[in-house]
Amino acid sequence: MELLSNPDGRFIPNYKCSLQNNLIAVIGGPSSVAFLDMATILTHYKFVQVAYSSTLETKAQTQSGFFYWMLPNAIRQYKGLLQLFLHFGWTWIGVFYLDIGNTAEILWRIVFPTFSKKGVCFEFIEKIPGGFLTQDEKTIRKSYATFNTVFNSTTNKVLLHGEFQSMLNLRFLLNALEFNNVDYDTKVWVMTADVDFSSVHFQRSWDVNFIHGTLSLSVQSMEVLGFQHFVQMRNPALDKGDSFLTQFWQQTFNCLLPTSPLDEEDENICTGEEKLETLPMTVFEMSMTAHSYSIYNAVYAIAHALRVLYSFQGQQRSGRRQKFLRQMSWKLHHLLRSISFNSSPGENISFDKNGELVAGFDIINWITFPNQTFLRVKVGRMDPGRASHKLLTISEEKIIWPNRFNQHVTYLSYKELLGTGLATSALVLSFITILVLGIFLKHHNTPIVKANNCSLSYTLLISLLLSFLCSLLFIGRPTKVTCLLRQTTFGIIFSVAVSCMLAKTITVVLAFMATKPGSRMRTWVGKRLALFILLSSSLIQSTFCAVWLETSPPFPNFDMRSISSEIILECNEGSVAMFYSVLGFMGFLALVSFIAAFLARKLPDTFQETKSITFSMLVFCSVWLSFVPAYMSTKGKYMVAVEIFSILASSAGLLACVFFPKCYIIMVRPDLNKRECLIKRIN
Repeated sequence: MELLSNPDGRFIPNYKCSLQNNLIAVIGGPSSVAFLDMATILTHYKFVQVAYSSTLETKAQTQSGFFYWMLPNAIRQYKGLLQLFLHFGWTWIGVFYLDIGNTAEILWRIVFPTFSKKGVCFEFIEKIPGGFLTQDEKTIRKSYATFNTVFNSTTNKVLLHGEFQSMLNLRFLLNALEFNNVDYDTKVWVMTADVDFSSVHFQRSWDVNFIHGTLSLSVQSMEVLGFQHFVQMRNPALDKGDSFLTQFWQQTFNCLLPTSPLDEEDENICTGEEKLETLPMTVFEMSMTAHSYSIYNAVYAIAHALRVLYSFQGQQRSGRRQKFLRQMSWKLHHLLRSISFNSSPGENISFDKNGELVAGFDIINWITFPNQTFLRVKVGRMDPGRASHKLLTISEEKIIWPNRFNQHVTYLSYKELLGTGLATSALVLSFITILVLGIFLKHHNTPIVKANNCSLSYTLLISLLLSFLCSLLFIGRPTKVTCLLRQTTFGIIFSVAVSCMLAKTITVVLAFMATKPGSRMRTWVGKRLALFILLSSSLIQSTFCAVWLETSPPFPNFDMRSISSEIILECNEGSVAMFYSVLGFMGFLALVSFIAAFLARKLPDTFQETKSITFSMLVFCSVWLSFVPAYMSTKGKYMVAVEIFSILASSAGLLACVFFPKCYIIMVRPDLNKRECLIKRIN
């Protein structure tokens, strides 16, 4: 209201009789709510207003062309934050927000539903108390319960939505409620762009380790040359007309600046030798922050628009000067909306049709040190206005996580010896399978291929080939797609392979039973029975997998608990019951095949089909019976390695026991691969 009154000390709003101090524009913040309240009044006077904060508030109050934002709208922030969560696979999070204005309404109506549609779920959504704690016992209990919910939650990712004063409130509450002894290392905070430190001297000794490893958004900024030198030269003894600097100096250094000779006798007098660079960073930062950079650009944006206006003024006659000055405030916004210039660091500054700064966000990693200093490290950028594939760029190797997270992340990689060895084994076994399949196809008219249902043999070889290849899905960085495909692909392919073995065994048994006089088994012998066994087994397993994917599908997950020195990037199986149901059905098929083959092992068999199946299923069952305890007793990437080894070993066992004897006869002993040998052996 003082801006609308005379500058002579008399507080009479809307009454100004002097043109010496014409208000042209207002740059305000960091509280968007307070600034919107100011806008309600100032807009009537057609003053250009530039905010250096973002907001979730609706723009009903600012629909005139006189309002501008030096940060992109907060809704765009949340589009970027959503991509950040999805990039890391963080789908189980908590939310902590400062409830001001209609923030809660916008969050619940727009932001949270958008996150949920993309698969992000919330363990808790809690409000930060809006003001400092009072002596009210109810308020204290409620605040304590809120923080207990946050720090005792199972999720280790917390989204903090707030404004500039949120950090101040949060630090005050943590200190007042004695939460400083909480193990902050178990949580990663993700903060919106407005959250920052305030220069409050009484908080200088308070702990800031709770933000170590935090990720936050920040309006894209650049280093302004000469700024640190400018700050170092600030001194109230030299800048005597700066009342703000005088007040800040006295409060920050806890001393008095003498205004008379009597004041100089005070013991707590400012010496003038105080240095801003000696202050803790939580009180004063020597580098330009993102908020300061926004103010800097706001000033220059208005200055560039004014320069254009003044160039136009030069063409006016002096008699029209007063009228021009009165019109300047509302003319300025037409130029500001279309203004485009390069700032001194070389960044282009312009506004879109909504009066919002055309810019993206930096992703900042906060790193704290024991002496209460901290660093802001740029680890990525995001531009919510771009195409989805260009929305987010991030350098994960630069990120320093909280101590419990700060282990640069493990998974079974192709680059390490174990991953390379398993991948090489899978490829070699795949090549051998292709070679065997080629041999069978080349000699498809020989008795040894025809005698044991060649269609089942080809199906089995193809399923074994796919089994070897599907093990490659388990190697490399887990993604949403690979996690969905790993177990389901393996389960279905292996069910086909084992059902082929079961069909082979039952076909052999029924064939010999059908040779008995008067046997009705002749109607069951043939391809139809093998096809029925194959399709029914595959359909049942596919149903299990479909239910699994529909109800509780696997997803990428960071395991922070299993190994204290590592963060394990893994595929969480989702429903453990469905995982073991898939394995259990496969085990059931294998057990039935083994029993049937074992009972039929003494049947006359020229080419040892039943004996081969018996040995192969013995190997298969032994491998997977050993898998369960081995899988349960290992952690991290070694769990994945155990499963890959089991897939390769069991598949190799089937390949070796069933097909190698036949390949030996085909390639080495072709004299045995004759119909006469088959008839002689049967007789």
